[in-house]
Amino acid sequence: MTDYTVEFVGTGEEITVSEKETILSRCIEEGIAQEYSCRVGMCLACSAEIVEGEVTQPAARGLTEREREDFALTCMARPASDLRLDRGKYPPSIEADAAVGDDAAAADD
Repeated sequence: MTDYTVEFVGTGEEITVSEKETILSRCIEEGIAQEYSCRVGMCLACSAEIVEGEVTQPAARGLTEREREDFALTCMARPASDLRLDRGKYPPSIEADAAVGDDAAAADD
């Protein structure tokens, strides 16, 4: 079993995560305040931008294939190398959904 270092950009926090466990599960065990909600790869609350490194996350259904290259859902992502993650960064699809919701709300006014 291989262990990898996961560093969270801008926080000074760093944890060791095995290739067999999710980043979120290790955060919880280590007392790292990582946001999450559904824990099944759908809600995107645990999203982080991948600054450096690689993850495997086949069950990250809330991300498009393209977004999986640049973002990790920490509830599903397992490290495939040492990582640097920027927590609280969300994929472009969230921004697009928010804009559509804002337009619909404005039309109701």
